[in-house]
Amino acid sequence: MAFIRKRRQERELYSKERFSLLLLNLEEYYFEQHRASHIINKGCRDEREISGGISVVCNQVFLIKERNVIAPYKTIRGKTEYLFQLDVAGKLGDVVQTLHQLYRASCLDKMGDQAAMITAILQSRLARTSFDKNRFQSISETLRMECKAEMVTPLVTNPGHVCVTDANLYFQPLNGYPGLEVFCTENDICSDIYLKFYNCQDRDELYYLIATYIENHITEHTAESYMLQWQRGHISNYQYLLHLNNLADRSCNDLSQYPVFPWIIADYCSSELDLTKPETFRDLSKPIGALNKERLERLLEVNYSESFVVVKILESTDMISIITTRYEEMAEPKFMYGSHYSSPGYVLFYLVRVAPEYMLCLQNGKFDHADRMFNSVAETWKNCLDGATDFKELIPEFYENDTSFLVNSLKLDLGKRQGGKTVEDVELPPWASGPDDFLRKSREALESQYVSEHLHEWIDLVFGCKQKGSKAVAACNVFHPLTYEGGVDLNSIMDPNEKVALLTQILEFGQTPKQLFTIPHPQRIMPKSSSRTSSVSISESPVSPNEESFEDLTEESITLAWNNISKLRQDEQYKIHKEFNFEDVFQRIKNTPKKCVLLKHGFVILYNLTRGYHCHKFFMGQSHVWKCIPGETLSNKKHCFELLAELEHDVSVNTINLTATSTVLASGTKEGTISVWDVATATVLHQLPCHSGTVFDAAFSPDGRHLLSTGEDCCFKVIDVRTGMLISSVTADEPQRRCNLHVDE
Repeated sequence: MAFIRKRRQERELYSKERFSLLLLNLEEYYFEQHRASHIINKGCRDEREISGGISVVCNQVFLIKERNVIAPYKTIRGKTEYLFQLDVAGKLGDVVQTLHQLYRASCLDKMGDQAAMITAILQSRLARTSFDKNRFQSISETLRMECKAEMVTPLVTNPGHVCVTDANLYFQPLNGYPGLEVFCTENDICSDIYLKFYNCQDRDELYYLIATYIENHITEHTAESYMLQWQRGHISNYQYLLHLNNLADRSCNDLSQYPVFPWIIADYCSSELDLTKPETFRDLSKPIGALNKERLERLLEVNYSESFVVVKILESTDMISIITTRYEEMAEPKFMYGSHYSSPGYVLFYLVRVAPEYMLCLQNGKFDHADRMFNSVAETWKNCLDGATDFKELIPEFYENDTSFLVNSLKLDLGKRQGGKTVEDVELPPWASGPDDFLRKSREALESQYVSEHLHEWIDLVFGCKQKGSKAVAACNVFHPLTYEGGVDLNSIMDPNEKVALLTQILEFGQTPKQLFTIPHPQRIMPKSSSRTSSVSISESPVSPNEESFEDLTEESITLAWNNISKLRQDEQYKIHKEFNFEDVFQRIKNTPKKCVLLKHGFVILYNLTRGYHCHKFFMGQSHVWKCIPGETLSNKKHCFELLAELEHDVSVNTINLTATSTVLASGTKEGTISVWDVATATVLHQLPCHSGTVFDAAFSPDGRHLLSTGEDCCFKVIDVRTGMLISSVTADEPQRRCNLHVDE
């Protein structure tokens, strides 16, 4: 993972004499660095010979990284004086002035006032400086934009200036640490950089310029496009989860929003790992907190007084029934778990052996108690099942090939457990012969058939429709409101102390990923011979050997295809079945239907029907699908009609269409909703609010995999029939009444 690679680069790049930003407290800014000598034997000094000296009197001192050894900090309490001599005596006045400014800020009574004053000092310094254009990589570069921002790295934010040219993106820190950073060079795709801007306008302008001027920028993708690639098996489960984390704003540069991966394996006791047995795997349809029914019931009942929801476990069905009346009566905020599944503490719990300085920074200079460290994979899994406050998921490193986070290669003193055992390497399950074998088998489990068939259920919980709202409640997947995007409007909080407290809580508690899907995530398309699950299926129309399906195109070709949709034009218009005698078919119906569509294979569809006559009960918003059975002889010219399906709609239907195989039907309403139906079962596969206003027309692609619609809102929209996902949307100058969808070879 990028986090471990960055740690290695930092050790190689920066000397041991360089001050580490991780020695700062959380949310503390690094203003300046000056080399100085500590005068230890101050009683024997000749003060006349000391120039550039600064005397500091403290009531408490932390000794950090003595002799450059990574270890817990030492604390010295009591009033003590320290004398330092600057290497450059001429800087003494500037240093003293800065110290006085920051000291005045630290003396304010309230944390919010302290933060406000320090921010004002910071912004004043940024306003007085600008990017040094002499640092451009080439004299031919053209400046496009410059603004103030902060470069975010785990547990540290460093303020400075961002500069965009037609070739590169630069970050120049205000304090000169660690020096000029250059990104998006000609020979490399954009480096991993995480920037925090002081206003949204700067962020949006910089994004636009990167996409416009830098040749090596990465093409923007949507969750739906990655989902389709994953469904078809074009990307692995691991790659898909990385893409979703990225789209949900998860980054290895932010420990409070670190990429989250699921626990997959539930067997850490067997000598052999059997990936063909379902019981080897964790139930991916439930969050960690709901995997143990007894723990969930006990946890929620015990904590009812702390605003936790009470649930009832139905023993016979293994289902969880929410007592909604009591949940609704609870005081705000309503949540089910007192901790999250991903937080800075959990990330560093796993990574302490490769990132000990981060753990010391997060925990005020201390490692966790030895018995609470990441000592054993099996123990950690057991605690996630049984522990009262442990609901953590995994991180990407468990499914990669770097074993360093499992091995104490730095020879850190992480303490001794009860019984005297020293904390060293992570204890692995019996089925793993070593760290490499453990990661290899973990990757195999992630890509296994069972996980491929059920991963969509976990995605619903973390990135999808069960992340929020009533479905989250039903799935026992509700966390503290502060963990959700938009859970609190910080701009509306005027009290600086309250704002600082909330920011600290959000940083340390963890955050739920940005929601990517609002409807159930589709299952991965598995070979029919090996699939063990059943669902409502859509009959596939095989693509001929010389015909390329939409999903088989490259990502670039797909992008070009949908970009060209704006150039649609009407080629021809046909009037079909003009000699068809409609009255012969429905001679017993008193009122003529408002709409009738005649399709090939002898199908007739009636919709928007008024109330009928005798036993024909037609209603507004109801569609009927009939199959025409023609007479067998010339003398028998009357046709018989077989009613195949009655499709109920809540509102008036304006258009319908069938696939070429007559197995799937699409209907569009006057309120802009498109419903996709399985004709054989007369059930709704998808119901999608596609247009604002009437849906004028809907047409399937020849292979039946995509649906194009046009509406009163002047939009053309393309939907993936299997998943119900919107693939493309283009706005025309005026409403189009008809549409036709085909994919050129």
